[in-house]
Order: sequence, then structure tokens, then C-alpha cells
Amino acid sequence: MVDEKILTKHPQGKKGVNISKDKYDQMRQVILDCLRYKPLNHMELTRCVESKLEGKFEGSIPWYAEAVKLDLEARRAIERVRTKDAQVYRIKR
Repeated sequence: MVDEKILTKHPQGKKGVNISKDKYDQMRQVILDCLRYKPLNHMELTRCVESKLEGKFEGSIPWYAEAVKLDLEARRAIERVRTKDAQVYRIKR
């Protein structure tokens, strides 16, 4: 069986990466779960994703999280917002 792939997008139009659709879907769901209740900065989002996927994900969790986060930004599912304290990510309203 051939592993289905997805080509991610980048919010600045840079070249995306080809990753497993199963890994993409799993990472996408976890990122959206982490952002469901409040905006998170980059470190908080990465820690949340790592805590939910530790031992359940094959591959570098931070690498896949970054690739999928950028794709979700490019597809306008999440957005990066500047606050007075930091830059945070939230689900696009």
C-alpha cells in the first residue's frame, strides 16, 4: 500500500514539504485541539503538541508541528496575532 502524501503550503509562498497525509491529519487535529480554548505562543503550542503526542507519533514532533502549523496559517485555519506581550497563534475567527 502506498502512503498517501500531502504537499504543505507556506504562508509566505515558500516551498512546502511533502509529508504523510496520516501524520498531517494527526498533527492538524492536535494543533487545533491545543488552540481550541486560548491563543498560545510558539513555545506553548509546541509543548502542548508534544505532551499530546509523546509516544504516539513516529518522527520529530516539533518538525512536523512547525510544517503543519505553517500550512494551517497558509490555509487560513489559524492566524498569528501580535499582542502587547508576544506573538500568539489562534484559530481563525
